[in-house]
Amino acid sequence: MSEVTVGVLGLGYVGQCVAATLADRGMRVRAVDIDEQVVEELNEGYSRFAETALLGRVARSVQAGHLTASVRAEDLTDTDVVLIAVGTPVRPDGTLDDTQLRGACTTLAQHLRPGQLVLLKSTVPPGTTRRLVRPLLEAGGLTAGTDFDLAMTPERLAEGNALADLESIPMIVGGLTPRATRAAATFWRDALGVQVIEQDSPEAAEIAKLADNWWIDLNIALANELARFCALYEVDVLDVISAANTLAKGGGTVNILLPSIGVGGSCLTKDPWMVHRSAADHGLELRTPAVGRQVNAEMPGWTARLLIDELAAAGRQVAGARIAVLGLAFKNDTGDLRSTPVQPLVAELQRAGAEVSLYDPLIDEARIKETFGVRPASSLTEAVQDAVCVAVLAYHRPFRDIDFAALPVAPSCLVLDGRAYFPKETVVRLRELGYRYRGVGR
Repeated sequence: MSEVTVGVLGLGYVGQCVAATLADRGMRVRAVDIDEQVVEELNEGYSRFAETALLGRVARSVQAGHLTASVRAEDLTDTDVVLIAVGTPVRPDGTLDDTQLRGACTTLAQHLRPGQLVLLKSTVPPGTTRRLVRPLLEAGGLTAGTDFDLAMTPERLAEGNALADLESIPMIVGGLTPRATRAAATFWRDALGVQVIEQDSPEAAEIAKLADNWWIDLNIALANELARFCALYEVDVLDVISAANTLAKGGGTVNILLPSIGVGGSCLTKDPWMVHRSAADHGLELRTPAVGRQVNAEMPGWTARLLIDELAAAGRQVAGARIAVLGLAFKNDTGDLRSTPVQPLVAELQRAGAEVSLYDPLIDEARIKETFGVRPASSLTEAVQDAVCVAVLAYHRPFRDIDFAALPVAPSCLVLDGRAYFPKETVVRLRELGYRYRGVGR
């Protein structure tokens, strides 16, 4: 595949992961974005995303001359394959905010040439590839299916493990024509060596991606309500999940995911609403996407009340109390603050009068201040000084070596486990050190 030239339109999280991976595997990649700072960073071998191994791939690929970035869409003209990887957020009513997608397609249309393969990687409602992307691209004068091929090949990446996912998870492809499907399938098999699941249409590929995130969000909602249920009986939810997941069912086993303080990121918080709205537009009322979203959206507030109640049980009022929050991202081992459930949890504690100190070594101070409105602590020690509660809400690798015995916290400090899932031996050790412990459903 070294002779294949790939264009990547959009240098957000997905675009950079895909561009760096393809370039690292020897392909010539020309990446385009309207953000001059992002382009400059990439050409210097730097990525702003805290994703495992991404910085190394970017640096190697730029140094080898396999990866270049620019703001010039005309650089895409001479590529063999163009990947569209722009943001596709939803509006409050669940409809697609297609601003970025329209802009990308309108721009690309002016620089398409006959024979190119265009692959949409952005998550979109069913019918978007056919009814929106196709006519926008054809406005440049070429015809899809005749002059160029168009297919939907949705991204399926999990932050923190995205590069490994790219090279292992099956790629779903659905072309506008059978020829486009075959071309897309051949590209991904050759480029990444992954299994390819061919679909009969772009709509099938679009729905398959949405079904993944619909299921994940609903499964997490089940885990979160199970955690709240277990708490009524002082039962450890992790024990229950471990036991429940041994039941053989459907060719595998029951697979209840883990509870937490809530769901965040750019996918799970919007994709179920995309499903819900798409169905409603066709007269079908789907209940489970909305229920899953409601349950998961309640978890930050529920966790804040759990923390407040635990302090009250120990004779402490939250007003005026110093609470250290470790890990602000929506997920362990990422620096992503998009829709992080930590933000509404912190806001709830602040409304109750708590003095909240924030610390996350994976996120720069400016982004933390922009999201939370306060300056974060510069070190772990500063964050936990005299804290009556240490809330571990994203359990990044740097936190796994914390010496709790050496932390300058207040006596009988509460450790709130939001995503660390400390094993029982660790919980026993914390209590031996004089801490109190409480987890979500534990």
